[in-house]
Amino acid sequence: MNLWKLFLRMTGWKTDISAPYRNKCVICVAPHTSNWDFIIGLAAYKSLGRNANFLMKEFWFFFPLNFILKGLGGIPVPRKKKGAKLTEVVINKFRTSEYCNLAVTPEGTRSKQTEWKTGFLYIATEADVPIQLGVIDFKNKEVIIRDEYFPTGNIESDMKAIKAFYADKSSAARYPEKFSI
Repeated sequence: MNLWKLFLRMTGWKTDISAPYRNKCVICVAPHTSNWDFIIGLAAYKSLGRNANFLMKEFWFFFPLNFILKGLGGIPVPRKKKGAKLTEVVINKFRTSEYCNLAVTPEGTRSKQTEWKTGFLYIATEADVPIQLGVIDFKNKEVIIRDEYFPTGNIESDMKAIKAFYADKSSAARYPEKFSI
């Protein structure tokens, strides 16, 4: 048993990650209302022997934490836009890597947010990869990734479809009052 499985077992968490294994995909995770989402989600994915990249504020990539975060798959997000756009950098990562599973939180923050970020849709569309729909269910202590969505390229209708999937998931959030679609 790996340490990630042991951590989940000791904390009472289960996983239902039955979406097809993919070398390349975007993993959309919502609701995102707590820092625990990251820890529990990472542990669940690692417990299966899988690696996932994730986007995190550049602020957190300071010595020595930067080595740990990058080792876990972290991609720093700069506050000020310099050079290539983040979406272009990530799309290029998909195109040049044999394996890239990118976990994103479309809300972009743990605070209540009705306008979700669309970058993950552009990334999935341009990289021609599916979006796996994940939920970290604090109510039932279960990490779920069963469903996939194949983006059409119409960002507005794709976002509408993804929000519809998450419409009844607020009770899964650690802080349900912070979740909105």
